Amino acid sequence: MDINKNVESPFELKISFNKLLQHYEELAENTNANCTARAKHVLKIANAFPELKEGFSDATILKKREKEISEILQDSFSPILTKNEIKTATIPFHNLIFNASERFKDIIKTAGEDFELEIKNMPKDDTYIVACAIILDFYYGYNLNFKRPFYYEIPDANGITRYYKILYNADFTEIKPKENAPKITQKDYDELLDNFENIALWKEKFPPNSYTFKGFIISNIFDVTDDQSISNVKSSLIADDKRKDVNFMGGFQEIFRSLFGINDIKVGFSLYNKEDGVFQRVYGAGLKSYLLGNYEKEKCTDALCKWSYNRLLNENKYFSVSDVDKMFKKAKGRAPHITSLHEQGIKSAVFAPIANDDGLMGILEIVSNKPQTLNSINANKLVDVMPYIVTAVERSKNDEENLIEAIIQKECTSIHPSVHWRFASEARDFIKAELKGEQATFKKIAFENIYPLYGQIDIKGSSNARNEATKEDLTMQLKAVKNIFLKASKIETLPIYEQYIYQINDYLKELGHDFKVDSERQISDFFNQEIDSVLKHLFSIEELKELIESYFDSIDDKVNALYSHRKGYDDSIALINKEMASLLDKKQEEAQAMYPHYFERFKTDGVEHNMYIGESITKEKNFNPIYLYNLRLWQLQVMCELENAYYQMKPSLPISLDVASMILVFNQPLSISFRMDEKQFDVDGTYNARYEIVKKRVDKAYIKGTTERITQKGKISIVYSHKQDENEYLRYVKFLQSKNYLDTDVEIVELEDLQAVTGLKAIRVSVLYHKNEEDKSFYTYGDLMKTIKA
Repeated sequence: MDINKNVESPFELKISFNKLLQHYEELAENTNANCTARAKHVLKIANAFPELKEGFSDATILKKREKEISEILQDSFSPILTKNEIKTATIPFHNLIFNASERFKDIIKTAGEDFELEIKNMPKDDTYIVACAIILDFYYGYNLNFKRPFYYEIPDANGITRYYKILYNADFTEIKPKENAPKITQKDYDELLDNFENIALWKEKFPPNSYTFKGFIISNIFDVTDDQSISNVKSSLIADDKRKDVNFMGGFQEIFRSLFGINDIKVGFSLYNKEDGVFQRVYGAGLKSYLLGNYEKEKCTDALCKWSYNRLLNENKYFSVSDVDKMFKKAKGRAPHITSLHEQGIKSAVFAPIANDDGLMGILEIVSNKPQTLNSINANKLVDVMPYIVTAVERSKNDEENLIEAIIQKECTSIHPSVHWRFASEARDFIKAELKGEQATFKKIAFENIYPLYGQIDIKGSSNARNEATKEDLTMQLKAVKNIFLKASKIETLPIYEQYIYQINDYLKELGHDFKVDSERQISDFFNQEIDSVLKHLFSIEELKELIESYFDSIDDKVNALYSHRKGYDDSIALINKEMASLLDKKQEEAQAMYPHYFERFKTDGVEHNMYIGESITKEKNFNPIYLYNLRLWQLQVMCELENAYYQMKPSLPISLDVASMILVFNQPLSISFRMDEKQFDVDGTYNARYEIVKKRVDKAYIKGTTERITQKGKISIVYSHKQDENEYLRYVKFLQSKNYLDTDVEIVELEDLQAVTGLKAIRVSVLYHKNEEDKSFYTYGDLMKTIKA
């Protein structure tokens, strides 16, 4: 069998002992009689079989000349060291081994019949190019530092992966070009230096089988399991997002099994929360804490005994439990960590503190299901890996703190992604100033010449609806208490009962005719300060127990009042806001994809939103008014969709409410700046403040000369002040009429003057509705209400 078969390489491989035999030819002339005799013996064998010197590619010759080859290599494979050294004779890029030390043979035998020996960190695609690099180095003399450490991964008798580093001795090799080999010039070399991955180029310069490799390689192999395990620990912990990988913990445990040489090992972690004085579970795929067992977190003093607490938290030193069952009997329940291990079936364990100069950060837990497998002696192996674990935990804590800050920023401030670049730029300047020792200040964040857009979908009559709900609840509660006192006065005639009944009737009369701002507070005080204590006293009367019990059952614990109609109102408001905000956020993603802009929304009694668009926000120099017009049309269309979404959900609400939508058009660009104290953007300048005044008051404004509000249920109001805005939005309305978003009843009205603001007008037009997503019919508000009620 030809060893070159099915192997693509620039080499034609020939096994030869020529260069080794040349050394023996020199030794044959040695004055040392023993050396001379040994050399002549080897040369005699070689002369009898010329192929051993000339070289051969037929692998069957290795078997035929096995005895002779062994004799020739005897000095290189000393019989005295054969049980200690791990050594082989082979050829490059081939798993063919034709001579080996006894220890290597034992290692392979232990690995099992199915084991296939291969170099783990040599990509098969790179072997051709590496062979070419060898030619450049050995034949042409270019000093290429291409050598890398290569490894074998071989399981031992316990199935533990052991790592073996390979060092090659190429003293007995010869490399020569064949006639068809292109000569490599300096220009070729320069080109190859920048094209390591260009396999086609390398094959052009070094065609397959264009060079002869003659000789053999001696591989000196060393067990580096401990060093490699430490390196693997480091690599595993350095990689990002490893905790999310479901395979991470399994691989991590395999590393520790190799480090300890023990197959029965599991690894766990627990974090130390100094503020709360607790150990808590680390969240991630497959991560477990053997100290905590089934608990999510536990006080350190409850998880450890006094000695182990002091050892880990104060001294920051590891400790082992070599026999958990024995220690469990001895401790008699006084060592919580021993009890936890015993309940989990663990027989031996090591607890190592993950600590830096600031103190404890967490616990590394290594456990085994066999007694004495882990002990104070092999626990010393952790000394070399703990620095990497400490560094990883420090980084993890920093990452978590950064993530927390990011979440707080995202959820609790108004720093929108569209303007994040500006904040990041200022933050970088802030850091640079600090590093230079300068006075670091966070400069004002402002954006000039940007166009505002404002819209709201507001719940109509929300104050009246809440007042009605409050009146209903208070009336029910007053009547329930009145009923108790009426019955109590029949059982026990006391004037005070009559006085309470009189007071209740007075409150009921007030609720029916004149509900004032402080009525709710007065009646609540009446219940809390006077009635509750009396009812608790009356509870001792058997005939009143059921009535009083029923009354207190109707009282909500959180608000300490009857909370039925008000709950319906609050739930309705919450559902409306959630649905409207969710839909607006979803639609906003589409708008951002069209052109980036600033966006913020607020939940009040309904949902309102601000948008700002302009070149200073986008960072890029590509803003065009077409993007403003597009966003205005998008906003009007989305307001129609929000109206539809609301009236489709209205029948399922606890309380029936209506909404009205409004858009405010501001014709001139303005400037906004970020207020650090309130963590939000505000408009800059006196003229720009006019925009804010209109925003706050316009939805409550009346049509000029009437008592009719500008916003109306079933309609969208578009407020503006310039004729060109009117023309622009009339075009949008006409377009949306063609798409059956809006009705044909367009009206233009003037608004009453607001404080310091005059000349406002509004386009009002009815929205067309669908009963549901599948419904293709169109309804006015009136038609829709009839359909819903029917």
